[in-house]
Amino acid sequence: MAGAKKNFKATKKFEKKHLKGVLDQRKAVSKIKQRQQVKTKKQAKRAKDAEFYKGGEDGENAPKPNGTKKTANVNDMSVDDFFGGGFEFIDKAQPGKKASKKLGKRKRDEPNEDGGASDEGSELDMSGDEVPVASGSEDSGDEDGDDVGMSKEAMDALAKDDPEFYNFLKENDPEALEFDDADLAEVDELSASEEDDQPKKKRKKEKKQTKTVEEEETAENELTQVMVARWKAAMSERQSLKAARQVVLAFRSAAHLNEDDEDGVRKQRYKISSPEVFHDILVVALKQIPEVLQHHVPIKESSSGKVHVPTESKKFKVLSNLLKSYISAIIRLLDSLSDDATLKLTLSAITPVVPYLLSFRKLLKNLIKTVVSFWSQSTSSDSTRITAFLVLRRLVVVGDKGIREAVLKSTYQGLIAGSRVTNVNTVQGINLMKNSAAELWGFDQDIGYTTAFSFIRQLAIHLRNSIVHNQNESYKTIYNWQYVHSLDFWSCVLAEHCSPLKEAEAGKESQLKLLIYPLVQVTLGAMRLIPTATYFPLRFHMIRSLLRISRSTGTYIPLASALLEVLNSAEMRKSPKPSTIKPLDFHIAYKAPKSYLRTRVYQDGVGEQVVELFSEYFVLWSTNIAFPEFALPVIIMLKRWLKQSRKKTGGNNNNKIRAGLVLIVQKLEANAKFIEGKRAKVDFAPRDRAQVDAFLKDFEWEKTPVGAYVVAQRKAGAEKAKMLEQARKEDERKRKEEEQEALEENAEELDDEDEEMEEFDDEEDEDDDLSDDDDEE
Repeated sequence: MAGAKKNFKATKKFEKKHLKGVLDQRKAVSKIKQRQQVKTKKQAKRAKDAEFYKGGEDGENAPKPNGTKKTANVNDMSVDDFFGGGFEFIDKAQPGKKASKKLGKRKRDEPNEDGGASDEGSELDMSGDEVPVASGSEDSGDEDGDDVGMSKEAMDALAKDDPEFYNFLKENDPEALEFDDADLAEVDELSASEEDDQPKKKRKKEKKQTKTVEEEETAENELTQVMVARWKAAMSERQSLKAARQVVLAFRSAAHLNEDDEDGVRKQRYKISSPEVFHDILVVALKQIPEVLQHHVPIKESSSGKVHVPTESKKFKVLSNLLKSYISAIIRLLDSLSDDATLKLTLSAITPVVPYLLSFRKLLKNLIKTVVSFWSQSTSSDSTRITAFLVLRRLVVVGDKGIREAVLKSTYQGLIAGSRVTNVNTVQGINLMKNSAAELWGFDQDIGYTTAFSFIRQLAIHLRNSIVHNQNESYKTIYNWQYVHSLDFWSCVLAEHCSPLKEAEAGKESQLKLLIYPLVQVTLGAMRLIPTATYFPLRFHMIRSLLRISRSTGTYIPLASALLEVLNSAEMRKSPKPSTIKPLDFHIAYKAPKSYLRTRVYQDGVGEQVVELFSEYFVLWSTNIAFPEFALPVIIMLKRWLKQSRKKTGGNNNNKIRAGLVLIVQKLEANAKFIEGKRAKVDFAPRDRAQVDAFLKDFEWEKTPVGAYVVAQRKAGAEKAKMLEQARKEDERKRKEEEQEALEENAEELDDEDEEMEEFDDEEDEDDDLSDDDDEE
């Protein structure tokens, strides 16, 4: 014990006097080691670069130290010098010579020793050319050394002398090629070459008109309706690219309308001060630019949905800058729009130009993110959601595997984010999202299977962690709306693409069918995680999801035991307490508040749900040859519960639940007798599977006893839901009227107070005037 105390004191003493110094010394030593490692790596890299670009020559032309002499040879420059403004320097030092051929793409047979030249900024598996590098040192005595940026002339020379590197910059760093409006100047040249076919007189007349118009426009950058109308006519009549260029520039100005130029944002070409002009340029750009692009670069689409865009043509290369500027302006504009009609028009303009965007992966990534945000926003209207979904659907149809995977992942993430809040106002939009997004997983089932498997596996991992780490709050990762909607969404996906009708159309079994078993297991596990009366609504939601899968795919899922557990719970065995609270809406609740537990209102609601789900479950197998044996255990358990509830002490005297259960037992027994009567007439043995499966296959399930009961129940439920919706809308209307009346009353009170204050001010002014007169006298 004494030795332990001694060691403890020595440790405290060391921490107090020496620990800080030792740590500082270690940090300093590690920094020195890091600097030395970086230095040696740089030296080795420069030596390898020099050896590569000199082609294995001796060091006769070795680079000289900085500032000794003005070097004009590209081979004598380092990587940093080359990218630090070496383009202008080369252009000036060698006006009569071409750029070195070794600045192009590195040969395939030579190893990539530089590493990390590819662009990793995109999630869409974007591949780019390797970045060329150089070796040597920079001349710090250059007069233009302060101007690190590249001029337009230098970039033109680079495009002429080294087109491969220019294309690399254009694909991976487009901002380096942005020169305000100059990036669209090539469109005018292409338009001029097309107008050469016109008669000379007409060309001269149009040139004079355009010159005068351009002089007026440059003198005053204010956008007018006359200018927009002229561009619109030129695009409608001649598909003019010159007019399209001006429309895109004006559209870009409209998209950046509320931005301040002082914040470092570049100044736009046109000024827009009229709302009518803003509306006109939006309509012209969104409706006619896609038509002009389709005219000059037509898209060929096959019957299978594959598209071919002539990306190697001169027109597409020239129009690519215009297209990227147009889409960037649309993305910018969407962030500032709130009107449904304008949002729908803007989103619908993206659909026809989607095939042109497949080459621009970074732009496509931002576009997918923006469109998904509008599709999943709870504030978006149904028309806006549908229009945004059509853009996503078009991307999945025409895109490659990388684009499809990115769209599916973004769509699922948007669905989860949009389903965080579920209430009366948002549940309709969430159901629309689930039903629409389920379609996307059927276009490419290879990608659909991998993405669905990874997401279902993620749900299973959450469930396992909640069971293993049994802490107080661990169940909340499972018992929330996002998890419930996730399971329900995957049930929609499997129900839509694994049905016998879909498989018959495709001529093969769906790959997604393999996911039915894991999804059912995860759903059943989540359902029984906390089997208390508080979470009965969540159990009912998950049972409905499983019923959807069973109904569409014909897969048998045992659900009767989950419903019998509800009936045998303490909540349903004892008589309830009387209550006057509002009935719980089970469609928009996954958890019952504490005030509802043990009340008659809650027990009645749970009883209705149990009876409804029992009928929906048994109607799926109402024409099955084994229905009598299938329903017998449940009939026995329900009769036992009814017998127990009739006891005077310890029973449940809720006659409403008793009546519902007695009725479902009668229907099950009647259906069993119906099947037994049909079964008595067959002449095949149970081992004849083909005949067993074909038993009453063409018989309508609505004509069975259970089927007729379910049809009546569904009709009554639809009428009840309609009445509740009308009552909710009426309450909402009254609430808004009351709020409006309260606002008007407050406004009148404020007006009265203002009038009183004005009268009081007038009286004070009169008193002041009288006092001034008395002082003068």
